[in-house]
Amino acid sequence: MVINPVRESGLERYWVPSNAESAMFGTKIADEFFGVHTGGDVAFINGVLKIMLADGGVDDAFVRDHTVGFEELRAEIEAESFEELERASGTTRDQMRQFAKLYSDAKTAVLVWSMGITQHRRGTEAVTAIVNLGLARGNIGRRGSGLMPIRGHSGVQGGAEMGAYATAFPGGLAITTENAAALSARYGFAVGDRPGLTAEEIVIAGGRGEIDVLYSSGGNFLDVLPDPGAVETALARVPVRVHQDIVVSSQMLVDPGEVVVLLPACTRYEQRGGGTETTTERRIIFSPEIDGPRVGEARAEWEIFCDLAARVHPDRAELVAFADADAIRAEIAQVVPMYAGVDHLGKLGDSVQWGGPRLGADGAFSTPDGKAHFAVVRPAPDDHAPNSDGSDGGRPETFVLSTRRGKQFNTMVFAETDPLTGAPRDGVLMNGDDALRLEMTAGAPVILRSEHGEMRARVHVASIRSGNVQVFFPEGNVLLPSGIRDPDSGVPDYTTRVEIVPA
Repeated sequence: MVINPVRESGLERYWVPSNAESAMFGTKIADEFFGVHTGGDVAFINGVLKIMLADGGVDDAFVRDHTVGFEELRAEIEAESFEELERASGTTRDQMRQFAKLYSDAKTAVLVWSMGITQHRRGTEAVTAIVNLGLARGNIGRRGSGLMPIRGHSGVQGGAEMGAYATAFPGGLAITTENAAALSARYGFAVGDRPGLTAEEIVIAGGRGEIDVLYSSGGNFLDVLPDPGAVETALARVPVRVHQDIVVSSQMLVDPGEVVVLLPACTRYEQRGGGTETTTERRIIFSPEIDGPRVGEARAEWEIFCDLAARVHPDRAELVAFADADAIRAEIAQVVPMYAGVDHLGKLGDSVQWGGPRLGADGAFSTPDGKAHFAVVRPAPDDHAPNSDGSDGGRPETFVLSTRRGKQFNTMVFAETDPLTGAPRDGVLMNGDDALRLEMTAGAPVILRSEHGEMRARVHVASIRSGNVQVFFPEGNVLLPSGIRDPDSGVPDYTTRVEIVPA
């Protein structure tokens, strides 16, 4: 079952060339689709839970024995009206009932989500609602069931768990005085006990003249963050910028305040001693070094960091003096205990899964009280499109816009046409009834206007929930204001409201 504003053709049927049957006939991925408004996930899930409560669909024994906070959530959901839940979600009570029955009757269930959920000003609340739904049926910690957040890149999971994060220490530890003191004792210098700045916060601070040196390892702020014009201005104001990457990106070409330094790095397959990646299922996989030609002066990233640290503080250079990649993995095993075993990885196929096959196995959770915690979340007033039919006080019609990926690799490699949707890079995916009402035909040039900016596009009629539209990332970033983020995660909001007019 799929909950999404767009009925994605790639989720209806997908062709796998390596499988003869799939290559000829395709492989069916999903049976049922529930088209919600962008941001309507909390309302839909609360509606499903409301029906499950009324119809006996909750696993009462699991909830009683292994969770806390359910009665508070029950009180909130029972107080919410179906009329509001329908309006906010964009779905009907019958659709919620259909999903609730299918879900309640299933012996196992895995709940999967990705950046469509998290890249929203209330992304944490949406994830919390998904967790509530999983806990209500006991679908966490048992075979064939669970929660599965999908990362956007294979280096993101492990990088975050190593502490390459503004809001957590290595191993996901909270940033507290106690945890900071432990790291300080190990490394011989004072580790701060306050959260750092997220990527967008760094750029905004740079625009205010508060950043003297910006060191960027990978990434491309200019094409990734909302409001690229403001990002470019901010990057240009930073006196010294250092960009360490495996490719040249557009942010490197922005004229600096004083100087830009480019440090070419090896890919994970080229670095001396190999490296690891961590999958969505928490499996740490070893990637051995591959023989072959190397790019000019490119070096392993860990070697660059070690040399830089030694030059900045020669008297403490021994603290980051690693003979090889094996020595780094040995230190990881000591500093991040959940990565125990990473120091034994050394050949293709080697892997270790932290936390074991299932987290929360047999209802035992890694919380102070050993129980899973429900949390109250409620639909927010702007979780739906209020004015896509022109009925809201005579104001111009607006649509909820979100960004999407096409056939592309991040912000670097693009195909002019997305093979799954058939939409061009400047296409705006639009519901057929909405286009007809606005007297817009497929391929017609239009202008999308938000309160922040505008974008020229061409209409691409798609199976998307009425009142919602989508454009490709990063082209659509010009419509997004900076500074609007989820208050808990700090992730920027990649949705906004737009008016669509003929070009």
